[in-house]
Amino acid sequence: MPIYEYSCLDCRKRVNIFFRSMAEASDAAARCPLCGGSQLRRLVSRVAVLKSEESRLDHLADPSFMAGLENEDPRALAGFMRKMSDEMGEPLDAEMNEMVDRLERGESPESIEQSMPESVDAAGSSEAGLSF
Repeated sequence: MPIYEYSCLDCRKRVNIFFRSMAEASDAAARCPLCGGSQLRRLVSRVAVLKSEESRLDHLADPSFMAGLENEDPRALAGFMRKMSDEMGEPLDAEMNEMVDRLERGESPESIEQSMPESVDAAGSSEAGLSF
């Protein structure tokens, strides 16, 4: 069941058209849902690939996902945190973003923990903290 994106040359709007089957999907059959116009130009749309929970967990089990953490490099920890955020589909909040930015600049987890103890406590316990 494809959804195609078009630019309507009649009303100058960008529209999405849903087709019930691949056989039904043709540019000749497409009509603008806003004005009914038939002069549509198909656009190249962005594609999103949804991952299953199982495929996310499989990716997290890959040893390369944690590459660099054994060196206790703050930049590697920051990269891991960003990858984890992307993989789980959960954006970092403002405080976590600040922590990751500081790690990327090479600041030690200990100094970040000392300057932001309330944030570290909220993220977990300060015992777990940001340490390696």
